[in-house]
Amino acid sequence: MKFFDPDHPFLRPLWRRIVIVVATLAWAGVEFMNGAIGWGFVFLAAALYCGLHFFVVSRPKQDDTGGPDE
Repeated sequence: MKFFDPDHPFLRPLWRRIVIVVATLAWAGVEFMNGAIGWGFVFLAAALYCGLHFFVVSRPKQDDTGGPDE
């Protein structure tokens, strides 16, 4: 069982993957600004992990339902 599945249909749109990474980075910034260094590193690690898996390691599979071109 994976920690999370980057190939899940919910994560296919690029904008959702970008929002997830930006939101976790922003929350890491909030935690660092409030002095919660431990939580800041947790959210920073989560953002790096998501970014790595969303944009480097795996690519979302293309939808084979057919489109207007076919």
